[in-house]
Amino acid sequence: MPIITISRGSYSRGKEVAEKLAEKLNYDCVSREILLETSEEFNIPEISLVRAIHDSPSILDRFRHGKERYISYYQYALLKHVQKDNVIYHGLAGQYFLRNIPHVLKVRILANIEDRVKEIMKRDEISLKEAHDVLRKDDEERRRWGLKLYGTDTWDSRLYDMVILIDRLSVDNAVELIIAASKMPAFQTTLESQGIIDDKLLCAKIHAMLVNFSFLIEVEVVNGTVTLSNIGEVLRTDKSIREKIESLIREIEGVNEIKFAEKTSDKLDHINPFLNIN
Repeated sequence: MPIITISRGSYSRGKEVAEKLAEKLNYDCVSREILLETSEEFNIPEISLVRAIHDSPSILDRFRHGKERYISYYQYALLKHVQKDNVIYHGLAGQYFLRNIPHVLKVRILANIEDRVKEIMKRDEISLKEAHDVLRKDDEERRRWGLKLYGTDTWDSRLYDMVILIDRLSVDNAVELIIAASKMPAFQTTLESQGIIDDKLLCAKIHAMLVNFSFLIEVEVVNGTVTLSNIGEVLRTDKSIREKIESLIREIEGVNEIKFAEKTSDKLDHINPFLNIN
């Protein structure tokens, strides 16, 4: 069975869809749990993780390199959690963090603006204008985040396998559509697709370990062969640090070989090369 990601705009009933879907399929349903696991494992305040993953990068962030470190940690925690399938993830940026894994079914839940406004007015007891302002700001922040980190708008339907509008269709209708799609052969786990997620998890683990050595470092793992590129001047010139890093990587289960590529990057403001690995 596949891993299912539910992406949604705020107040679009995506959480309700995810929870009902998990109940029907007898899947684990996770969201904030990944934040908590990341926060605990890497000793990072939860609010800092939320800001790193949700808020668009600022000029100051690009110099302090906080985002790439936190995003690297978060992706590792998420991949570790979903590696064994039968999981519905409706947290932050699942369509990005779990892309290019064949047995991930990526779903986008939308609701019309009128229903979203009514929901936020009721929950927060605010005016019509205030509700519109809150939604506009939140949607724009998510768009800027996706465009800056990936060059892709979160509203781009090409990121998803299904886009469902909760309007004429109910939450229950959406759940039934997703269940039907989840049974299709294209989204079933195979030995090949399991190998892909295993490599991505190993890649994420190594990157989370190395990101403090070099913010621009890129990691690729294929069948246990680890290739490091953009290793930075420190790792390139300091033999003792490089040997230490090689030793640490070799201790990780599943690593068969380590290679260093000569690739360098002039994109010094690139947020996280690791997240561009296919």
